[in-house]
Amino acid sequence: SRWGGGFVGLGVVQWMKAGKGVKHCRMFPWLNTDTENTLEIFQVWLNRPKASKMVDAHFKMLWADAIPLVKNRDINDKITEINVIAGTLDGVKAPEPTPDSWAANPENEVAVWTIKMEVGAEWSIPAAKTDINRTLYFYDGSTLIIDDSSIDVDHSIQVRSDEEIRLKAGNEDAYILLLQGKPIKEPVAKYGPFVMNTMDEIQQTMNDYQRTQFGGWPWPRRDQ
Repeated sequence: SRWGGGFVGLGVVQWMKAGKGVKHCRMFPWLNTDTENTLEIFQVWLNRPKASKMVDAHFKMLWADAIPLVKNRDINDKITEINVIAGTLDGVKAPEPTPDSWAANPENEVAVWTIKMEVGAEWSIPAAKTDINRTLYFYDGSTLIIDDSSIDVDHSIQVRSDEEIRLKAGNEDAYILLLQGKPIKEPVAKYGPFVMNTMDEIQQTMNDYQRTQFGGWPWPRRDQ
């Protein structure tokens, strides 16, 4: 569990930094008592460099009213809405992520945005630096035009970060997740939920968990 990441649901964001280790579970409230409670979730893992792997764990919750919303109206009066969960867009800055996160340093240009485009809407993602990884995941809609290429739903595509990217929705509203960030450029070793730099560190992490249970579980039930 020595990793740091965010848990993105549409309308709520949980930032959890596991750091040197923590046991956790996720709970979601039942809003409806007489109908189904549907849920759509993205779980995004952000690695952190070796220098900050062993920081203290941290958690914060961002409700919908704390997440900035940027609205763009194109020349055809079509609307694109962007939830700025991490990063900055058009001068609008997301809430601070957990401390010591790779996202906490603006030089790393970490961005997590959910994008909703009306039928036929057009919008351009602004250019970032040249050494940034940028991926778009088209998760709901019919088709999406990225520059001159048509992308089917349930597909992701890696795009250049140093160029403006033109998007156009098809004949249904288009929903897109944007993930962006500067590579850490360190070795990665992983096993289950553990992410370190070497397999020796993975083994040490497993030994630490067996010895300390990362603080244990103080509640009488495991299905909180």
